Amino acid sequence: MIRFKNGRVMTMVSDTSIENLEVWVDKDKISFVGLPTDEMLKNTVFEREIDLEGNLLMPSFKNAHTHSAMTFLRSYADDMALQDWLFKQVFPMEAKLNGEHIYWLSKLAILEYLTSGITANFDMYFELDDYVKAHIESGFRTVLCGSVSGEASNAERLEGYYNKFNDIDPLVSFRLGFHAEYTAERELMEAIGSLAEKYNAPVSVHNSETAKEVAECIEKYGKTPTELFDSMGIYNYGGAGFHCVHMSENDMEIFKNRGVYAVSCPASNAKLASGIAPLSTMSEKGIALALGTDGPASNNCLDMFREMFLMTALQKIAQKDAAAFDAQKVLFSATKGSALAMGLDNCVSISEGMQADLIVLDLNQPNMQPLNNIGKNIVYSGSKQNVKLTMCAGRVLYENGVFNIGEQPDRIYARANEIITEFSK
Repeated sequence: MIRFKNGRVMTMVSDTSIENLEVWVDKDKISFVGLPTDEMLKNTVFEREIDLEGNLLMPSFKNAHTHSAMTFLRSYADDMALQDWLFKQVFPMEAKLNGEHIYWLSKLAILEYLTSGITANFDMYFELDDYVKAHIESGFRTVLCGSVSGEASNAERLEGYYNKFNDIDPLVSFRLGFHAEYTAERELMEAIGSLAEKYNAPVSVHNSETAKEVAECIEKYGKTPTELFDSMGIYNYGGAGFHCVHMSENDMEIFKNRGVYAVSCPASNAKLASGIAPLSTMSEKGIALALGTDGPASNNCLDMFREMFLMTALQKIAQKDAAAFDAQKVLFSATKGSALAMGLDNCVSISEGMQADLIVLDLNQPNMQPLNNIGKNIVYSGSKQNVKLTMCAGRVLYENGVFNIGEQPDRIYARANEIITEFSK
């Protein structure tokens, strides 16, 4: 049993209000939230007591869209349009990867996630056995999203992944998905629609990231990507659209009616000049929102604080309204919204029975003072320097700059650099 005491707690059960409470963690779950009696304290044995010293305990951030192993392409191909970047630079380099590479590159990403208070990722990549091994060993939660593309036969591979990785470990789950409309043949998308029906399962996919993607889809199919997916039954049970920058009114209606989450990646979309997603409009229409970083090749960092600031700041610019998209919406998108988009219904708040995916933010830093409004401080002035502790499933994986994932960071850094050297020969 671990006891968090003498601190502020943002439970996020209903809003972002803050209370002076204690939180107890038993194994991987939250076992108590409140003010304990003397009798409770007398009869409870704690493995560890963590004095928060007035700092904030809150639910961790969840990264609702990423490609973790693309750490090897960080700052490799920048200042390029998306299509050129993807087809001329990224895909040729990714073709050189094997499972051992994915293992180490994923561990590098995990280190970075932890420093940003992230305890779960919604990851779309390949060489999944090695990817999963890296996460289980590190104690880090992951939701895999199928990355299949190409011909219809790959739907069988996707179904195999779905059945295999949903029963492999409590930290691992799998959601149906594919890369994008422009990398999938019609027959593959139709087959994935059939899988969604077979398993009553949501499907997640890159959707409407660029104007070019949408225009070419309309030219080819007479429909936007969202309309195409809906016509094939892909969104019959919900799911997630990654990016959702160029959305029509009808696209938004489909998202609302089907319960599809719009996962925004503002830093990546800004860096690649893809545009600003209409999050304010989608929110007003009742579309559920989540937040992701995208991969470290297009972002180039895995920093939820930067994403949160850009999520609100870009909406204010797009709407020409400084009041647009307030901090509470951002915090919900980065925590509860992202968790729900990933199917992590047991990781959404600090309440008894929930998974103990928690972070401690240091309020005794210049950027957090004075404490006029802690929630707004997190979004508008918070940074990774404020993350004191990151706990996943009741295990402290990062604390005061020290990692506890079963591997020394220096070894991970060295292997990542060796991989790049190998590829350059």
